[in-house]
Amino acid sequence: MPFRLNRLAAEVSSALSAEYATRYGLDIPEWRVLATLGFRHEPCSAQYVADCTRTHKSTISRAVTSLMKRQIIERVENEDDRREFRLRLTGEGAALYEELIPRLLRREQEILSCLSAQERRDLGRLLGKIEASLELVQTSEEADAKEAY
Repeated sequence: MPFRLNRLAAEVSSALSAEYATRYGLDIPEWRVLATLGFRHEPCSAQYVADCTRTHKSTISRAVTSLMKRQIIERVENEDDRREFRLRLTGEGAALYEELIPRLLRREQEILSCLSAQERRDLGRLLGKIEASLELVQTSEEADAKEAY
């Protein structure tokens, strides 16, 4: 099962990346940063992004640097610890995220079109159960409630 899930995740990620790579010049790690920050309501650390996306810290660091140069994300001071900075989307980044989500959801529906509506609901429910059993954050509210995910 882990092999199949990993292979499937890589293929779906690659298929979706065509939507944001060509048109917006984003690579997969940059999309992961953008998606994580768009998903969250509060700024978060690069370490959180790395943990949440299961992407190596150095890969996330390079993506953060690139996105900051493009003014898609910005650093803000952590109110609780002034030595630490958090990341958030800029206005331009939020607009990009909002523009991309419907496109990616349409592409996701194309990928899942081989499943019936009931099978899609079942797949979502089953994946949610596995995520919950592994204590993975599933909603923005859960992400915001966890201080050190």
